[in-house]
Amino acid sequence: MWLKNSVVLAAFCYVLTDLWRIFASMISNPNVKINLGLNVLRKREDGFHDLETLFIPYPGISDCLEIITGEDWSRTLAGLKEKYGKLTQAVSPDGKLLITIARAEGVDWDPLKDLTARAYALLAEDHDLPPMKIFLEKRSPVGAGLGGGSADAAFALRMISELGGLGLDDEALAGYAARLGSDCAFFIYNRPMLGTGRGEVLEPFEVDLTGYRLEVFIPEGVAVSTADAYRGIVPGVPEKPLRQVLAQDISTWKEDLRNDFEATVFQKYPALSTVKDMLYGRGAVYAAMSGSGSAFFGIYKD
Repeated sequence: MWLKNSVVLAAFCYVLTDLWRIFASMISNPNVKINLGLNVLRKREDGFHDLETLFIPYPGISDCLEIITGEDWSRTLAGLKEKYGKLTQAVSPDGKLLITIARAEGVDWDPLKDLTARAYALLAEDHDLPPMKIFLEKRSPVGAGLGGGSADAAFALRMISELGGLGLDDEALAGYAARLGSDCAFFIYNRPMLGTGRGEVLEPFEVDLTGYRLEVFIPEGVAVSTADAYRGIVPGVPEKPLRQVLAQDISTWKEDLRNDFEATVFQKYPALSTVKDMLYGRGAVYAAMSGSGSAFFGIYKD
């Protein structure tokens, strides 16, 4: 009798698990990042560049990402329609993915080329995924060097893995993420990580910011493409390795902690150089452009 009841219970749990996968949803808030130091070391044979940088999560800016399976209903769609009115939607050629994107400035890219949709397609190459619907409220700025799109992709990979019952661990997810973007793998771990290689080779790294606060400033109307940032860049190995500079007192960072993209970006967008000066004028102990720009951040004493 005990064996029979156990078999029935196991079958019942299996059915419940299967139903959960068919009718399930997840909501997350992908946060952006900032870069403490960004050295462009050398040009690689594959056309990319070797970098070294410290990725830091910044929860003050985030998107809203919902993914649902099967015929489940969206918890965010009604709010998106009320808030934005017009939504941008697309369906994959095989009909298995519906993606909806809402953004105050409008969506000027193909939704199926959004990194969240590409995350689904990438996992679908290796796994049998159920039909899914993606709802993305894009609140983070585009072309600001904050990695908002990469964050969306990384969070989507984790959510799709869980909804699809794939059971992928962080290492496996980071492997997929690295194929979507150089800084995408960082968001799988989403804690301070030293990035080398293209930015996808990651190592935990602690930096003590106790007693300081971080503020991000986003200039209006300026979006910097990665291609523009790299155009004219002169790679070089700094005298002091990034690890050494980060271990110094924060008061020394103004002189020693650099973002190599500032030279090329400031040349094309001269007004951005004044933003850095403005942050220092407001009392920042350290200020810099994040990633390839156009966002800046300042570190202030509490």
